[in-house]
Amino acid sequence: MAAYDELIKQCKEIATLASTASILHWDQQTYMPPQGAAFRAEQLGAISNLVHQRFTDPKIGDLISEAEQSDVVKDPESPEAANIRELRHAYDKATKLPTELVEEITKTTSLAQQDWVKARANSDFKLFLPWLEKVVKLSKEKADAYGYEGEPYNALLDDYEPGATVDEIVDVFEKLRNELVTLLQKIKDAPKKPDVSIVEREYDVELQRIFGESVAAAMGFDFTSGRLDVTTHPFCTGIGPGDTRILTRYNPNRLNDALFGIMHEAGHGLYEMGIDKKKYFGTPMGESVSLGIHESQSRMWENQVGRSKPFWKYFLPQAKRLFRKSLEGVELDDFYGAINNVTPSYIRVEADEATYNLHILLRFELERALLTGDLKPADVPGEWNDRFQKYFGIEVDKDANGCLQDVHWSSGLIGYFPTYTLGNLYSAQFFNKAKEDMPDLDEQFERGELLNLREWLRVNIHQHGQRYRANDLCKKVTGKPLDYKPLVAYMNAKFGEIYGF
Repeated sequence: MAAYDELIKQCKEIATLASTASILHWDQQTYMPPQGAAFRAEQLGAISNLVHQRFTDPKIGDLISEAEQSDVVKDPESPEAANIRELRHAYDKATKLPTELVEEITKTTSLAQQDWVKARANSDFKLFLPWLEKVVKLSKEKADAYGYEGEPYNALLDDYEPGATVDEIVDVFEKLRNELVTLLQKIKDAPKKPDVSIVEREYDVELQRIFGESVAAAMGFDFTSGRLDVTTHPFCTGIGPGDTRILTRYNPNRLNDALFGIMHEAGHGLYEMGIDKKKYFGTPMGESVSLGIHESQSRMWENQVGRSKPFWKYFLPQAKRLFRKSLEGVELDDFYGAINNVTPSYIRVEADEATYNLHILLRFELERALLTGDLKPADVPGEWNDRFQKYFGIEVDKDANGCLQDVHWSSGLIGYFPTYTLGNLYSAQFFNKAKEDMPDLDEQFERGELLNLREWLRVNIHQHGQRYRANDLCKKVTGKPLDYKPLVAYMNAKFGEIYGF
């Protein structure tokens, strides 16, 4: 136990140092003045250097090896065994990365994010192109340093979805895409069409904030341990024990954007709050199992809960009292149709459930091509626009609505996008199981009671940290491996009711 205890002590110290980078990143996306970008890159680079050096110290490897030979790993599902297993995985990967590469990636992405904001605001891809070229180059170097079987994308995917492979994802994604094409055709030919103008009226931004915060609080988001702010691209970050930040953006003429953005990020926040950070901070048991599982939480709250009719039986009257004229005379069925309207659109984070995964498939394909060299960064806008026309049937009017819309490439997060669709798939399976365990869940929503679902998620998913890998967790919770069919069945049932097919 001595080696294990010393290992955990060292890891917690390293995590505390790393957490300062999280708060610097949050500040960069919220309140930092633009002229601070260069120095912020130096700060973040210095921290990443220190964290990498400390974690890759041979002493850490020795402690892991010693712990692996001790009784602490006797029970493979114990917190101690999970910590050792995942620390070994992380250490073996980290020691393959040169410290100079880690620091260069951090500095580059910090500066790239600032120019991405400008490029997106001006729809100027040429401004961002040099940074995309650098990010792709560094990503290839990172994949090569890790080593991989098959294609380089596998090496980077493992950072976000440990154990997953491109071949597995492609198989599931292709089956899902075929079902989506059929569903979208049914919707296109449907006799009923929702009146989307209901959510495209004037909605005061301050009232949106108040309503969004009230919904997040009803979900169980603890504002004494978290806060809500505004940014260019919504996100959630868990700084450390008792400190979880969520961010959104507001559109004064569209209710959906900020509200479902808040529910989405609050879903991430609840996962962070549901892990016992006080006990496990700095260890794998104090972290989420994967970004796919993390995304399952945000998408469940946003879609299966937030876009459900039982939820709005309670919350529509609350919204009417707050927004008054904007929702005057609006009936539940009409509002339900409006928030679930299916229309191919440019922006991923504002996409409806039926088209959302097509956004992910497009990005997944482009990222793979960038890493193999089949696609040059300079050709991204043209390739993006051609595929978008093919998948969505609409022409991209400007790069801000196309290849410049997401923060991920400027942040160096190549390999991240597939986790969004994985999250949608997991969310449907988890929600089915929650309803099986709580048959009156819809009735609870109708009364505005959301905490039982939060508690179910905390017990079945959040508290486990990285005790199980993603697909193992899915099997443990639902009794089945990842499957595309529950998501397809859920969407067909919902949109069949709304569109009358």
